[in-house]
Amino acid sequence: MSAQGAMVEIRSVHKSFGSLAVLNGVDLRVRTGEVTVVLGPSGSGKSTLLRTINHLEKADSGSVSVDGALVGYRRDDKAAARRASRKGGGGRRAGSKLYELREREILRQRTQIGFVFQNFHLFPHLTVLENITEAPVAALRRPKKDADKAARALLARVGLADKADAYPTTLSGGQQQRVAIARALALEPKLLLFDEPTSALDPELVGEVLDVIKDLAHQGTTMVVVTHEIGFAREVADTVVFMDDGRIVEQGPPGEVLDRPRHERTKSFLSKVL
Repeated sequence: MSAQGAMVEIRSVHKSFGSLAVLNGVDLRVRTGEVTVVLGPSGSGKSTLLRTINHLEKADSGSVSVDGALVGYRRDDKAAARRASRKGGGGRRAGSKLYELREREILRQRTQIGFVFQNFHLFPHLTVLENITEAPVAALRRPKKDADKAARALLARVGLADKADAYPTTLSGGQQQRVAIARALALEPKLLLFDEPTSALDPELVGEVLDVIKDLAHQGTTMVVVTHEIGFAREVADTVVFMDDGRIVEQGPPGEVLDRPRHERTKSFLSKVL
């Protein structure tokens, strides 16, 4: 896959927590308008990988780019070019030094990367409407009237038009997760990340959340979804990624990875969940 068609480009990302290596040289590209579903056992590094994409976790080495821009860092190419010139040429990018962005700049980048968490993370003291409008007003300086109008349209989109004035604690888990999706969409992100969006839900509520995500997929939203929902992966994913021990063991179209896995670890995992 060429970098030109990639919304997300992850290059040789490593991440450890103390002596525990969680990501071991992960390389992944996600095309614009496509859905990548990440599968794997607990502790395989799936959620950590997701959190490095929007710099909630800092990679120890490697890089993450979204829509062509490094996430969390800037590269000093001018200094690298000067060094290369003094040496009579050479690799411009290879000599580049990375500098971490200021927190304000990182937060600005995160407005372009929507993140839907496992446990909703809604503000309990705010109404549903206020939960959705808070970031567009505070981070993007949108007029409240415009933000309210957009938020009501998003609530209708996720089937919750009548819940604008409700508080999160009065909603079911499935309804809260749909509000969380609407909140992520309110910033009009280029990319949506889902970290096991249905794992905290009662089984009868899973379908209503997956239906919203499926609708987003059909509309061409670029998404990376960490999930254990194999049926969802088969139906919606353009690419299925299987992770184990901090590495991508196997990836490809769902028909290949789910029906004809090549790696023994993938076969073993699927035999237990299918």
